[in-house]
Amino acid sequence: MSSSNIGSEAATGAARPGLVERTLGRLFLHPVNVIAATSVSPRFRLIDLECVAFESHRWSPGQKVQIKTGGTLETRTYTPLRWDGARGVTRIMAFAHGEGPGSEWVRRARPGERCQVFGPRRSLELRPLPAATVLFGDETSFGLAASLCGRDAEVQAVQAVQRVQAVFEVGAIAESRQVLDALGIRPLALMERRTDDSHLAELHSAMSGGAHYVLTGKASSIRQMGRALKAQGVESRRIQAKAYWAAGKRGLD
Repeated sequence: MSSSNIGSEAATGAARPGLVERTLGRLFLHPVNVIAATSVSPRFRLIDLECVAFESHRWSPGQKVQIKTGGTLETRTYTPLRWDGARGVTRIMAFAHGEGPGSEWVRRARPGERCQVFGPRRSLELRPLPAATVLFGDETSFGLAASLCGRDAEVQAVQAVQRVQAVFEVGAIAESRQVLDALGIRPLALMERRTDDSHLAELHSAMSGGAHYVLTGKASSIRQMGRALKAQGVESRRIQAKAYWAAGKRGLD
């Protein structure tokens, strides 16, 4: 759930930025309508998006959509937590965590607003998942967690009720618990980040015994958790990882 730029290499050419943006937009972006937007907490909103292109797509948990939130094809990436192909509607959990164009879009999104979207397309290949899968993540992973272990009946039917449990590092315990409760997620562990990252060792302990691990969220936390799992004897083939963000960097998804 992070910012990225579509077609950044093409945009470095000699063509005028406006022309490049219009051309890439026609090729890759689909018009989308916001049909619902509900605040779950001060910084989290559930947003439903309707798009004709969604009707022809066979979705699976872990895929991503990128919403254009600014000029020169600046986008924000989200993992849908629900997909209704018959209606061409998807739902995302949007996190307004700063003051950039992505967070501004999250705060202002209202039914009737139009925007543009790139995707959906592959991000993590998560079907089928082995039993006893453990997901590690943070606030940017809540949408993925909902698609894998939330209470949504339609999602559960799509994924054949996979047994997935989650652990999270977060910035605000109370707000995060409020959002997870709304999504029907009961995490194995929910811990506030510490500046020395000592909380990661405790989260790792909570993850012990999993048959498969999906590591998402902050890049440095994923690296530490991956090293800890391998030191424990977990084989690389039992670990999947996808960094959604890194401190001081853009362009992850």
